[in-house]
Amino acid sequence: MTPREILTVILLVILIICAISVNVIPNLLQSVITFMAYSFIMAVVWILMESPDLGITEAAVGAGVSGILFLMTLKKIRSEEEHDPADDREEKPKTDSRQTSGGEKTR
Repeated sequence: MTPREILTVILLVILIICAISVNVIPNLLQSVITFMAYSFIMAVVWILMESPDLGITEAAVGAGVSGILFLMTLKKIRSEEEHDPADDREEKPKTDSRQTSGGEKTR
């Protein structure tokens, strides 16, 4: 085997490990980072297989755009978990919905 073939086999084994670990890791941030590593390694494999157009596309879309979208989604999910609207409803005192802006009750 040539060194290029050995490198390709090693990268393919790492790809299999990344694919399995993305599904097994309970932490979402670590899972997204592993997915981005998978896409980057796949881009290198495409280049080693002499398909630079696929490698560039995989790097741009797989590791770049998709990874950023996953990270932004994860950030939004975590910010919504920190600010739960159910907590706001419990803390506010009950007000009479028939009050006007002047504070007087209407009949």
